[in-house]
Amino acid sequence: MASMTFKKSERLAHKKSIQELFTRGSSFYLYPFKVIFRADESIPAHQILISVPKRSFKKAVLRNKLKRRIREAYRLNKHLLDTSVKYQIAYIYTSKDLLEFNDIERKLIAVLERLKNQLAKKSE
Repeated sequence: MASMTFKKSERLAHKKSIQELFTRGSSFYLYPFKVIFRADESIPAHQILISVPKRSFKKAVLRNKLKRRIREAYRLNKHLLDTSVKYQIAYIYTSKDLLEFNDIERKLIAVLERLKNQLAKKSE
């Protein structure tokens, strides 16, 4: 069974890597997420970045709550991604509403399925 942890190596934190992801990455939109992704063979595991804009949620408490919910939904469902190729992925929360965990998890599963399908098409 796959590990259900979220380690530091799975976080996208280097400025250079983030800049490269946003300039060279592909993207799609699936409410409430804008997803930007890019293949990178040099990383040990899938790396993700979660962003909740300050423009939509002024209070840091709400932004942090949403990021925790997204991170937990990803941690529980990351096994849906193919592990043969490693990817850098940015999840940008675009909704103006504070969604419940169940809704976020359902939407994130749909995002992961779509991401898996797009990555399979690119590898063919």
